[in-house]
Amino acid sequence: MKIYRYPSKALWPEIIQRPRLDLTRLNATVSQVLADVKSRGDAAVKEYELKFDKACLESLAVTQAEMDEAERIVSPELREAIILAHHNINVFHLSQRFVGQKVKTQEGVVCWQKSVPIERVGLYIPGGTAPLFSTVLMLATPAKIAGCKEIVLCTPPTYHSPDQSSKLSVHPAILVAARIAGVSKIFKIGGVQAIGAMAYGTESVPKVFKIFGPGNQYVMAAKQQVSLDEVAIDMPAGPSEVCVLADEKANAAFVAADLLSQAEHGIDSQVLLITTSETKLQEIQQQLEEQLEALPRKEIAIKALENSRSVLVGSADEMISLSNAYAPEHLVIQTENYEQLAECVVNAGSVFLGKYACESAGDYASGTNHTLPTHGYATAYNGVNLDSYCRKITFQHLTAEGVRQIGRAVELMAEAEQLDAHKNAMSVRINSLPE
Repeated sequence: MKIYRYPSKALWPEIIQRPRLDLTRLNATVSQVLADVKSRGDAAVKEYELKFDKACLESLAVTQAEMDEAERIVSPELREAIILAHHNINVFHLSQRFVGQKVKTQEGVVCWQKSVPIERVGLYIPGGTAPLFSTVLMLATPAKIAGCKEIVLCTPPTYHSPDQSSKLSVHPAILVAARIAGVSKIFKIGGVQAIGAMAYGTESVPKVFKIFGPGNQYVMAAKQQVSLDEVAIDMPAGPSEVCVLADEKANAAFVAADLLSQAEHGIDSQVLLITTSETKLQEIQQQLEEQLEALPRKEIAIKALENSRSVLVGSADEMISLSNAYAPEHLVIQTENYEQLAECVVNAGSVFLGKYACESAGDYASGTNHTLPTHGYATAYNGVNLDSYCRKITFQHLTAEGVRQIGRAVELMAEAEQLDAHKNAMSVRINSLPE
């Protein structure tokens, strides 16, 4: 990790810069794949699966037999852990249910909102370098609570049974989590082609109305492109990231563990350490080196750490200001005054307070959602929640008295905007009223 000691604000843009691919080439590639999927449907999807995932597929859909096979493979202990996590995620998102109320804005004028679920949603579950079955729970659980009629899931067919005892191409834990969370249909499709299939629909994959889920920069670009004219998306969620704030009392081993937990996601992930202590900076660096040696995904984490920074600042205020400028996906505050700093957080996807609240807790089982805005988008987006799967439809009812109360204001405003038909729609009602 590159170290900055007491950097001036002029250096902050450099510090908070994320790693980037050549976006011109990336967007061109994504556009080409999307257009091909839109034009040729299943045939194009299968060709890209062979090209990118090295999977030769006869059928794109996961069968009932494959679902049953997954249940056989997943250990009872892991299944119970998935059930525990699903319970907590369910409890937390149930608390977010919208309760509308009718509001009288004027005598005779009543307005209200009704929450209506999106009928068909698409979930993208990464499965390339790590099978993120936890993301199935994070996305499908609130969709089920919201009342979405059809929950479509796409994930790359990259699973290989360690002992060759299974012919499954999707990781069994993903399939078990999908069954527990109530997914309707599952397809063995990854990457840009999966986003295109859900956005446009193919012979096998139904067109959805909104796409959810994280992914690499290609997946994020694909989601952004299809959102321009075909389908809604949850947010721009790309390579994972974490920012850790640590003071002189922080546990260096805990901090290093949190940093590495994100670094192992992928080579384009990024971690940021901000501390007020030179001594702690050195201790954390030592812990990173020691813990890194024990990681099976060491090479991935090393690449991510090359994109990452450690920053020594002069005060807690500067620490939180730099974090807000970075707008991290995950923010871990491991300081004595974490409650005070938490009040100052304005840009973050999900925040973890105190030395025991590791980011992994939110990734799996505390109950909060781990599908969060990355790449600085936490300045404008929030993470997935129950509202993400719903639309708020507004209603209004006017009586004759309501027309008397607001009718003249409507006429005057419509006239001032030179929209005479708008004015007339109210005028004919005013004129119909009894004297």
